[in-house]
Amino acid sequence: MANLELSLKECMSIDGAVGVALVDYTSGMTLGTAGGSAELDLSVAAAGNTDVVRAKMRTLELLKLDDGIEDILITLDTQYHLIRPLSSRSGKGLFLYLALLRTRSNLAMARHQLRRIEATLEV
Repeated sequence: MANLELSLKECMSIDGAVGVALVDYTSGMTLGTAGGSAELDLSVAAAGNTDVVRAKMRTLELLKLDDGIEDILITLDTQYHLIRPLSSRSGKGLFLYLALLRTRSNLAMARHQLRRIEATLEV
């Protein structure tokens, strides 16, 4: 689990990061979190975003697309929410959820950094 904690801390070092969670989208439960605030309850956000991931996975299945999801972006007035399903065999069924302040983040750089962190994450 040291790798998980280190990866979550690394996610929090991304400019504008407010909170991050590693989530099991079959159950909606978080495996780890970092950050968050009174305005951003990571457990509630993780459970809600589980529905988003499930819906998109189901849509790919219904469309018979043999493709994967790199990431899902939800743009709010003041925040970006990035959802990145893990692509490794050990990460099957999991996703990283990262919330960023729009005024303090660079979306392209955040996506790049999250991709790099996900590639090294061992679960």
